[in-house]
Amino acid sequence: MKEILIATSNLHKVEEFKKMLEPLGYTIKSCLDLDEPVEIDETGTTFEENSLIKARTLHEMFHTAVMADDSGLAVDAMDGAPGVYSARFMGHDTSYTVKNNAIIEAVKGKPRGAQFVCAIAYVEEDGTEHVFKGVVEGEIAETIIGEHGFGYDPIFYYPPYGTTLANVSDEMKNAVSHRGRALKQCVEYLEGGR
Repeated sequence: MKEILIATSNLHKVEEFKKMLEPLGYTIKSCLDLDEPVEIDETGTTFEENSLIKARTLHEMFHTAVMADDSGLAVDAMDGAPGVYSARFMGHDTSYTVKNNAIIEAVKGKPRGAQFVCAIAYVEEDGTEHVFKGVVEGEIAETIIGEHGFGYDPIFYYPPYGTTLANVSDEMKNAVSHRGRALKQCVEYLEGGR
């Protein structure tokens, strides 16, 4: 069975990758399975650069196939912020409730357009590199809505659903999510005989 190491310690992300890749016959490991934590400086200025930095780092360490994603929220009225700094926006220790309320406040009286963006880098065992990108268009909700999901999901209003991504089932969210869309492209590549 083929193994892919996912460059994350985020349990939510690990579950999303497992749901998409295990049915294809892949064994999924993550940074949670490593003996020691791996710290990787995300010095890129784009989601694509950061995902490649993470994937390359683990590939060089373990010489196995690696997938890494970098994703975040880009708010039109905030010139694309928080963008690649989504996890670090207002500091790592700041709760998402505080972050979400700050973004709601920042877009008051302005256009509410926003995108969730995800870039997934896949470095094959032989070092061949690929990047798959997924984007979902939406807008910033006027209030925090929903208990599902994580991060910025409670303020990301998705018009086709008429609510936020935190207010729908995991299946509904994953069907349209930025990570789901990027993973789908990745799965199509893997199913193409890789």
